[in-house]
Amino acid sequence: MVNSGLKSRKVSFRIPYYTQWGQNLLICGSDRLLGSWNVKKGLLLKPSHQGEELIWSGSIPVPPGYQSEYSYYVVDDRRNILRWEVGKKRKLLLPDGLQDGQSLELRDLWQTGSDNIPFRSAFKDVIFRTSWSLGGERPLEITQNKLDQDGSVILQFRICCPYLEEGTSIYVLGSSLNLGQWKIQDALKLAYAGDSLWQAACVMGKDDFPLKYKYCKHSKAGTSVECGASREISVDVTTGESRFVVLSDGLMREMPWRGVGVSIPMFSVRSEVDLGVGEFLDLKLLVDWAVESGFHLVQLLPINDTSVNCMWWDSYPYSSLSVFALHPLYLRVEAISENIPEDIKQEIREARVQLDKKDVDYEACMATKLSIAKKIFAREKEAILNSKSFQEFFSENQEWLKPYAAFCFLRNFFETSERSQWGRFSEFSKEKLEKLVSKESLHYEVVSFYYYIQFHLHLQLSEAAEYARKKGVVLKGDLPIGVDRNSVDTWVNPNLFRMNTSTGAPPDYFDKNGQNWGFPTYNWEEMSKDNYGWWRARLTQMGKYFTAYRIDHILGFFRIWELPEHAMTGLCGKFRPSIPISQEELESEGLWDFNRLTHLYIGQDLLQEKFGASWTIIASTFLNEYQKGFYESKDECNTEKKIASALKSFLETSMFVESEEKLRRKLFDLLQNVALIKDPEDPRKFYPRFNVEDTTSFMDLDQHSQNVLKRLYYDYYFHRQEGLWRDNAFKTLPVLLNSSDMLACGEDLGLIPSCVHPVMQELGLVGLRIQRMPSEPDVEFGIPSQYNYMTVCAPSCHDCSTLRAWWEEDEERRHRFFQEVMGSDELPPDQCTPEIVHFVLRQHVEAPSMWSIFPLQDLLALKEDYTTRPAVEETINDPTNPKHYWRYRVHVTMESLLNDKDLTKTIKDLVRGSGRFYPQKDLESGQAKLQLGSEHPSQTQKYGLSNK
Repeated sequence: MVNSGLKSRKVSFRIPYYTQWGQNLLICGSDRLLGSWNVKKGLLLKPSHQGEELIWSGSIPVPPGYQSEYSYYVVDDRRNILRWEVGKKRKLLLPDGLQDGQSLELRDLWQTGSDNIPFRSAFKDVIFRTSWSLGGERPLEITQNKLDQDGSVILQFRICCPYLEEGTSIYVLGSSLNLGQWKIQDALKLAYAGDSLWQAACVMGKDDFPLKYKYCKHSKAGTSVECGASREISVDVTTGESRFVVLSDGLMREMPWRGVGVSIPMFSVRSEVDLGVGEFLDLKLLVDWAVESGFHLVQLLPINDTSVNCMWWDSYPYSSLSVFALHPLYLRVEAISENIPEDIKQEIREARVQLDKKDVDYEACMATKLSIAKKIFAREKEAILNSKSFQEFFSENQEWLKPYAAFCFLRNFFETSERSQWGRFSEFSKEKLEKLVSKESLHYEVVSFYYYIQFHLHLQLSEAAEYARKKGVVLKGDLPIGVDRNSVDTWVNPNLFRMNTSTGAPPDYFDKNGQNWGFPTYNWEEMSKDNYGWWRARLTQMGKYFTAYRIDHILGFFRIWELPEHAMTGLCGKFRPSIPISQEELESEGLWDFNRLTHLYIGQDLLQEKFGASWTIIASTFLNEYQKGFYESKDECNTEKKIASALKSFLETSMFVESEEKLRRKLFDLLQNVALIKDPEDPRKFYPRFNVEDTTSFMDLDQHSQNVLKRLYYDYYFHRQEGLWRDNAFKTLPVLLNSSDMLACGEDLGLIPSCVHPVMQELGLVGLRIQRMPSEPDVEFGIPSQYNYMTVCAPSCHDCSTLRAWWEEDEERRHRFFQEVMGSDELPPDQCTPEIVHFVLRQHVEAPSMWSIFPLQDLLALKEDYTTRPAVEETINDPTNPKHYWRYRVHVTMESLLNDKDLTKTIKDLVRGSGRFYPQKDLESGQAKLQLGSEHPSQTQKYGLSNK
């Protein structure tokens, strides 16, 4: 308690923040006076309007020597948290010079996620990494100034500046004499206080207010004053009260940092020494090429082990066998030992020739690498497994490594990953695991081989990652939204997954029938019980290698498109979580016939339309007639998986001319012809079938029923869920962001709820903009010059065709793009020429986006020599094909690209002319010297002359 006999010290808080009706601001902190991190006991602030700002303020009396951490929170009237600051906790420390009866006033600014961006490892440890130390400077003690007269004010200026070149100092200059009256030679110099924070203090008199000021950088090269209007402070000095005022002014307002990167799957990289597929150590070549081209980032697809089926289906990088284990595909076998005998070296040389194909031969590459690795392992297992470095690796990773190795052994032993076939190992237990992996086990040599492989993968990727850091290049990974149904993770933690469901996406740009990825959805309620420990461990593991990452399908953290496990397509799903349509709602709207709305609506007319004269054969084989002219599925054909199986058997004995794929699609259409989908767990709750107006089930309803369903449809998909989805994202996404220092980027493509972009902005998540998939309604082509800073922009991505292939796909669309975007009334060329590629890439490097990241295929298209391969063969993924073979390989080696000075000059000139930062030189010293390119002079001239 504060001694009431003394004139106490007072701490005041002041922050500008706009709230909505029913919202309040409070402070909660580590000390009991601020609630001991219990928001219910925090200090509630009071609002007041000052000019155009809404100011929240409050104060507490404190004892001498008081200190605490604190943060601001937005709460409702019951003090339930609605929003909180992002970033580090603030520190409150009373200055030694604060006397009884004096006050400390803390003037703060709300910390958003974007304020925290410079402190993510991509910037802190890579781009802004320096070889010179600021440790010589000491914080300026506020006690150096004394409040020697009543009414005087000590102002402490605090500014955050994450990047400073050697020999540069920070100053504050302003309208008062103590701030130099805007003259740099008389300005107040700030001292370094750690964590990129600079501060200084000085005494101000009553005549100095209102005070205007700005921060600036000063060196022998000149002075750079921060952007924007002058900062301004007013202090009420009429009370005669002496006080300290601390101005926490956030980030120094500078030109936003903008960089360029290249994206390519690890398996697609080609080098002169790989074995038919890109390898982790090839990243060093890719990093060298990135620096030569003026890039600061290399982006990969997921690199986790996907060896579920032990065949080419496992080429799908988003279907993880383990979210912790690295893929053996990317191992460089000749680098795992310095003592490889000549016969094995010869085997490697021969394999290099045999596997040097146009595309990746997934099965051959895996078989070859594992075979060679086993031979080397047999020679050196004792030495490696007993080495200090391996023991450290094993100790740090055994929590996931043991189950992973056991799973791989059991998969091979039982010849399936379907654990229901594993007998007593079907259900995971730690006791059974420990027996299986113990050194006394008969199977220990097989199990320890998987330890050995993961150890060397870790060493090789770590080497490449550290190389990238030293070169000033951000290595960006990919966090898949799901895991394979038959994975280590679902075996060890089945309670974290809804195993009777499947994850996908509703119809969108990628597939008009929706997507079904086959992953089980997450049991978020169960995950929350240990504060999402599985996710935290996953992000911690990623952070060992990457300094940035892409969150695959970030919409899944707001809501996921959940399908029944027996579905094969992605059409008849529902969002989870979501507020369903209740039976009471339908009844209040005059809808009573729930059987009609939820039952398959298959009439004779529909069958004749789809199957022509063969409709009777289809009906008798797959359907039952339940009333005159209307049909329902037979029990053995009432799911998509059952239909697919029954159709296959049917076609073995029938003479149908139509393909199995087309017949299956038509039969699925019958199964999807419903207006409402009944909740499998509550028969009084319903979900509108996506695109319900396209079904004959809807079309044949009376007008009143159609109107009601239309209204409920749009309410379900576009209105009633927004608050729920927003709250869900605020539960899950901060866990990811706080689990590592990596820069987080979200893939926010598809059907985007209106709550998504505000949440991403608040949390500091960088979005994605693909020009051909604009997020704005009724726009065919995105306009890069209008993109938000907190975005990554790109002309294409791995889930769609390359720029060249897209250009060739659609003649009419090509003509519209040529006319509307490139400003030409001429006929566009049939092929995407280097000039067109240059135009499109320049549009993107000149965009305001934080990052422009280009697929390597699009960059190679800048040179005609690299466009001889059919454009369609450069596509990495076809989202409409669930069994797509991911096998694209760049047709030129990284060594050749490094020697192609014409291409790197063309690319670097693009970057230099864009106003983006680029590496100035090879950064062997580790010093991240940056160079800012000049802005392009014009964006309005016609194609061939300039950008538009």
